[in-house]
Amino acid sequence: MNPTLLRAVSSRLFWPIVMLVILVAINVVAFPDFLSITVTDGHLFGSVIDILRNGAPTFIIAIGMTLVIATRGIDLSVGAVAAISGAVACSILLGSPDPGAVGTVIVAVAAALVTSLVLGLWNGFLVSVIGIQPIIATLVLMTAGRGVAMLITEGQILTVDSAPFKSLGSGFLLGMPVAVVIGAAIFVVAALLTRRTALGMLIESVGINPEASRQAGVRARVLLFAVYTFCALSAGIAGLILTANQTAADSNNTGLFIELDAILAVVIGGTSLAGGRYSLAGTLVGALVIQTLVTTVYTVGIPPIVTMVFKAAVVTAVCLLQSPATSAAVGRLRYRISARTSRVKEAAAS
Repeated sequence: MNPTLLRAVSSRLFWPIVMLVILVAINVVAFPDFLSITVTDGHLFGSVIDILRNGAPTFIIAIGMTLVIATRGIDLSVGAVAAISGAVACSILLGSPDPGAVGTVIVAVAAALVTSLVLGLWNGFLVSVIGIQPIIATLVLMTAGRGVAMLITEGQILTVDSAPFKSLGSGFLLGMPVAVVIGAAIFVVAALLTRRTALGMLIESVGINPEASRQAGVRARVLLFAVYTFCALSAGIAGLILTANQTAADSNNTGLFIELDAILAVVIGGTSLAGGRYSLAGTLVGALVIQTLVTTVYTVGIPPIVTMVFKAAVVTAVCLLQSPATSAAVGRLRYRISARTSRVKEAAAS
């Protein structure tokens, strides 16, 4: 086997990309126009654009989830935070005499994001100060969060009529859906902050060995506060997009199970749940795999209730291909090929 191909197979991004290519190929065979993109009134439309737009909330949350998982943590509360964020925004809009005013929308969005930040600080406090295990700490908010959202909406589905707010979910900016632009902006900011500074290395060090990182002078408590707050902020933004797309705050269903999709995107992208090294690019590919899979299930006529089964199958396949056993097998194969190549060169030289 070609050594270059072996190095590619060893990459964490190889198998997720292969899975994405397979899903795209299936759609192209079933629907020849799957990759076609049309321009109408300066806006881009097509199946690919739909995948990007519909997958944006999951991807946005998955960015924050990646950093949390890199610290050897997890955040199960992001779905509830998304629901609370949408509930806060819609309640403010409905309580305003002019829900369609840009100023009113700005106030509603700001209030929702501040609420999300507070919830993230709460998670960070429980994990870093109190010392509660992340899965338990965030499970508290996951359990209570939807109840809080229901209290905000008084148990009702709040429907709003606000064009500026609706544009967050279904509007366009520079020809692309606003949700996609927001997701791209968050990805770029997160990548620059974590890969162009020492922040990413510090986050990985906390995930690899928290005690050693503390002894080395890393302020692990501050980092944990930061990543959980950022994750909650990401969830709040995603919640606004989901709510704006529906033009309604549905506390029961907004962001339901989105925490699972975000975790799956991170895992498919090659980031280990044990913490340490992470890949934002891998998370992007993982989110695209999940949304493309969901789109495929819907378009080929498979009952939506079976979607979770297909997600489980994809995750299992990718995890098996990324497993230490597979990596070790590839490493042994690379070694044998390298040794054989060296013997051939020595024989030719003699």
